[in-house]
Amino acid sequence: MPVSPENLALYIHWPFCLSKCPYCDFNSHVRDQIDHDLWATALLRELDHYRALSGPRIITSVFFGGGTPSLMSPDTVARLLNQIARNWSVSENVEITLEANPTSVEAEKFAGFAAAGVNRLSLGIQALNDPDLKALGREHSVKEARAAIDLSQKYFKRASFDLIYARMGQTLADWESELQQALDMSQGHLSLYQLTIERGTAFYQAHEKGRIILPSEDVSADMYDLTQQICAAHNIPAYEVSNHAALGEESRHNLTYWTYGDYAGIGPGAHGRLTMDGELYALTQDRSPEKWLKNVTANGHATDQRESLTIQTKAEEMIMMGLRLNAGLEKENFKNRIGQKLENFIDHNYLQRLLELDYMEMDGHHLRATAQGMPLLNGLLGRILAG
Repeated sequence: MPVSPENLALYIHWPFCLSKCPYCDFNSHVRDQIDHDLWATALLRELDHYRALSGPRIITSVFFGGGTPSLMSPDTVARLLNQIARNWSVSENVEITLEANPTSVEAEKFAGFAAAGVNRLSLGIQALNDPDLKALGREHSVKEARAAIDLSQKYFKRASFDLIYARMGQTLADWESELQQALDMSQGHLSLYQLTIERGTAFYQAHEKGRIILPSEDVSADMYDLTQQICAAHNIPAYEVSNHAALGEESRHNLTYWTYGDYAGIGPGAHGRLTMDGELYALTQDRSPEKWLKNVTANGHATDQRESLTIQTKAEEMIMMGLRLNAGLEKENFKNRIGQKLENFIDHNYLQRLLELDYMEMDGHHLRATAQGMPLLNGLLGRILAG
């Protein structure tokens, strides 16, 4: 998927949730009252601001993330998509994804979201048994999850859902059974994440006090290997570290991130990589919902960081993102985006060692992690970069 300077992806962040999940370190917040019309107006203003910065582009994907975007009204989603169409050209095969929770209240909005223009739904299922859903702080039941999956496939051309594995008390047999159930319900895309304990979350504090016991590293590694084997056997192999898809069902929006294309982030805490006057900028919005709303109301945007990226930083980011893909990092795409060869930014001695250990492989077109190297990728990345 080569990067085109004409293309632009849009991420729209809705920061509110009904409750804060104990494992979540995303920029999400619980509020008793939300003025939806005020928020819609502010998001529209920030879209206008980014149109002024980006100039005319072709929108290839829009992603409503959060938080819980399914708490938005379908009318708000329609207003935002209409404004996007007014501000930019929109690709004929644009992918418009909305993240949703599978509670029955939110599922009732699926028809409205589809009518507004959403054509891909991403459901936060996380587990397929009620005790684990409760332990994860989820608001839905397995019954609601299954109903929401069925409903998503009725209203949307493309649908995906997320599961978390290596959970507290989970065995390899437990995960195999749950994954088989998920595959039976899948429409061609699954996001499968190992549970990680993030600093600043409720789970982190509980884990530090010994109240949460996760599967051992060996069991977690076995779960990862099993996931790759079973999904590949069902013809939805991994195309990225945690994402699996049938051919053609890959998330086009996320591929923009992983291939280092341009994208703009709208809403509290959203970030982007946007080319302006030949320079690539990193842009970040205020994280606090209240501060973001205040600044957008006053200034038309709430960008709190705007940094022109150096060649070294761009190269490092593109390498780190591209190696997450099973297809790997495309050398020609890298040279076109960065202006220099990939080899100029790689520690050749360390790379040679990784090649000999069968953790990496490289040919004339790609550098990629092997099946053995992919689970170790985070540790390998810090050493493979030269400089």
